[in-house]
Amino acid sequence: MKFSHIEDGRAKMVDISEKHDIFRCATATGEIQLRPETIAAIKNMEIQKGAVLETARIASVIAIKNTSSVIPMCHQIPITGIDVQFDLGMGKVKVTVEVKSIGKTGVEMEALHGVSVALLTIWDMVKSVEKDETGNYPSTRIKNILVLKKIKQEIE
Repeated sequence: MKFSHIEDGRAKMVDISEKHDIFRCATATGEIQLRPETIAAIKNMEIQKGAVLETARIASVIAIKNTSSVIPMCHQIPITGIDVQFDLGMGKVKVTVEVKSIGKTGVEMEALHGVSVALLTIWDMVKSVEKDETGNYPSTRIKNILVLKKIKQEIE
């Protein structure tokens, strides 16, 4: 088997210089399970740290733009669009991130990174109301992070 990111036992980034630019789009999602009281506090802007979802949205955008700094074999790519959406449901917040680019490689890692950081930011913002009397988080969970869709389309 030939590995794409290993050469002579050394990790290496794949050379994409011969590829041509095409439209790329990826949508990823994930969710954080929270207590119903926490969901209500987010909706009513009653979380002490501030605007939970807007802070998570900004964190997601920053994460997307810096994916190649965190994931070693990801290329630094031009991001042409980012959309971060939140859906507050029964006992959970669902995050959906769409990332667009015109480039030589896909944007699914950027979308996944954006979802992950948004979810971690939500956890950080609500941890004071989520933890129990022992300081633990028995019902808080980040889960179901996945790529919903990936598009690769020639530019006309």
